[in-house]
Amino acid sequence: MTRSPGAGGPLSPAPAGARTAMVELRGVHKSYGSVEVLKGVDLTVARGEVVAVIGPSGGGKSTLLRCVNLLEPVTRGQVLLEDEDLTGPGVDLNRVRRRIGMVFQQFNLFPQLSAVDNLTLAPRKLLRMPEDQARERATALLARVGLAGRADAYPRHLSGGQQQRVAVARALMMDPQVMLFDEVTSALDPELVGEVLDVMRDLARSGMTMLCVTHEMGFARELGDRLVFVDGGVIAEEGRPADVLDRPRNDRTRQFLRKVLG
Repeated sequence: MTRSPGAGGPLSPAPAGARTAMVELRGVHKSYGSVEVLKGVDLTVARGEVVAVIGPSGGGKSTLLRCVNLLEPVTRGQVLLEDEDLTGPGVDLNRVRRRIGMVFQQFNLFPQLSAVDNLTLAPRKLLRMPEDQARERATALLARVGLAGRADAYPRHLSGGQQQRVAVARALMMDPQVMLFDEVTSALDPELVGEVLDVMRDLARSGMTMLCVTHEMGFARELGDRLVFVDGGVIAEEGRPADVLDRPRNDRTRQFLRKVLG
């Protein structure tokens, strides 16, 4: 499925010939010693598509996400970004990671740096971006995530929700083609969750390709083009969010949703 910039919600599936694959996983396996965490995952994410990933703890969701930008090297299989095999020999990992932004459960901000300096560090060091240009871009991105006027604030002076929004802005500084979100609201107090989800809604509506591991079923239903249920290292079920959440076909999906949705 595809989403045009400014769209307010999921669109109907595009004709097969009109779809452009942004991310593709082909038979991805990931093992830690004798423990196989991913067992041959096949997944294609179209340009502009928002894919929500749900499932039980330990099922392989976060590992799947980390394999997309090669934070975890795959044991077997391929990861492609716009038809480029990221798992091929001689791939420049730093270049790959500039194209794929990632936001984690923990904010991972540098406590000794202000918000704007957290944003400008990587583009100045890795892209050799001039400091004035980097600061201008960082200021604009902080405003985009609702933090205009907080550029010089240090992490200790920001709430958890504000720190997470700084982390989102920092990932956007590298102008990524894809954004990965790994349970980004799970460490937040309930009253702070909404402000981070609002930023993600804005990104989705702007046409950003997004792969989101989440436990926020309302968010998945509202903005996900597709919902993927991962359990035991495989994709057990996928489809439109409303179909999976309201009419799951897989017994394991039904059991999981009964516990999550009550």
